[in-house]
Amino acid sequence: MYDVIVIGAGVAGSSAARELSRYQVNACVLEKEEDVCCGTSKANSAIVHAGYDAAEGSLMAKLNVEGNEMMEDLAKELDFPFKRTGSLVVCLSEEDLPGLKALYDRGVKNGVKDMQVIVDKEEIRRMEPNLTDEVVGVLYAPTAGIVCPFNMNIAMAENANDNGVDFHFDTEVTEIRKIEGGWELVTNKGTFTTRYVVNAAGVHADKFHNMVSEKKIHITPRRGDYCLLDKKAGSHVSRTIFALPGKFGKGVLVTPTVHGNLLVGPTAIDIEDKESTATTREGLDELIGKAGMNVKNLPMRQVITSFAGLRAHEDGHEFIIGEVEGAEGFIDCAGIESPGLTSAPAIGKMVAQICRDKMDLKPDPNFQGKRKGILDPSTLSMEERNALIKENPAYGNIICRCEMVTEGEILDAIHRPLGARSLDGVKRRTRAGMGRCQAGFCSPRTMEILARECKLSMFEITKSGGSSKLVVGTNKDQI
Repeated sequence: MYDVIVIGAGVAGSSAARELSRYQVNACVLEKEEDVCCGTSKANSAIVHAGYDAAEGSLMAKLNVEGNEMMEDLAKELDFPFKRTGSLVVCLSEEDLPGLKALYDRGVKNGVKDMQVIVDKEEIRRMEPNLTDEVVGVLYAPTAGIVCPFNMNIAMAENANDNGVDFHFDTEVTEIRKIEGGWELVTNKGTFTTRYVVNAAGVHADKFHNMVSEKKIHITPRRGDYCLLDKKAGSHVSRTIFALPGKFGKGVLVTPTVHGNLLVGPTAIDIEDKESTATTREGLDELIGKAGMNVKNLPMRQVITSFAGLRAHEDGHEFIIGEVEGAEGFIDCAGIESPGLTSAPAIGKMVAQICRDKMDLKPDPNFQGKRKGILDPSTLSMEERNALIKENPAYGNIICRCEMVTEGEILDAIHRPLGARSLDGVKRRTRAGMGRCQAGFCSPRTMEILARECKLSMFEITKSGGSSKLVVGTNKDQI
């Protein structure tokens, strides 16, 4: 019997697992997909919010600000990309300026530091030359930032695993039963028993909550469509640009990414299917139509891909974190939508503290809080890089030409804790396939490396686990 089982290896579940690993506890994570970071956590705006948006006094507001403050140290500890770039909320009419001031006041009450309302157009233009000429004021929040959501999620999961937390992939929970002294979780891979359950199942968290509680909750999958632009467009803005909802409607954000691209989105379309992450013509048309509302001359012809993600929108629009009433030992971590990525470090800490207090957990003296990410040769000097290639020639073999990813990086991605087993797993860890050609060149070569290192045939290699096989036959079979 485990002490704690976490359902879900997204950013909230992985953060909870990592924080739990600080204690002497026998814990595991059950994930229905083939890897960590396969749900909401892999398809979002990659923004570290300042904290002025959530309602004053809400758990969202509290954990947003706490998570924001934790992010810089966490990024250094776990070696994932994070930049504190700041953000601007754009107001397009004089009559909407009170709304900008209301956001500022809410931010002050939430504990957001160093915000400014700026109405001097020359100063605004100096900050962001490509803002629309219609701008009349902005809310500047310098504590906002951008992060790599994949590497953040993977880093927390790897560190949890390094500190003794088991991860079971392709393991879908189908039923939860109360048993003496804990819970029984029925899965497609057998039955697991545990004293405590942490329900961090994203858009599916309501299903598990409702299995154990008389007080039901409801989560709507809210689809957000995005367009990712080439790195040539990455400097079009230097901060995250938000729209202030007003008489011109609600626009979409425009933001640089930590890897140098430009991201535009999202839409907000409520759907019923909790697995539907396909973009739609209507969603992308809406996105493109709103893209230029706050930023002029957006080079939308430089879009290299579009994608969609699902937000776990709970009807009360609030994080639900805590032991479920009438279900002792079942801890919800539900309704984790925006600002869930920003809040994740604080969410994990809160969940772990609940478990600690309930179970009287003791600190683990062997806990190791640091993790080293995959080496990026481009960060080295020429002398260092030549020495690395001399020691390991795989770092001199470029596999992905768009992102200049080497075989050495892919080998590291495969063989490190919770290593990649699919093309998407390699992509999230190394960016191989994320460039302009969108894996057109590097996929066969990456597949060959996966097959060789994982002792699989090419017929077994998948894009993202499950039935997403890439090679289904040959066109030149010998007779």
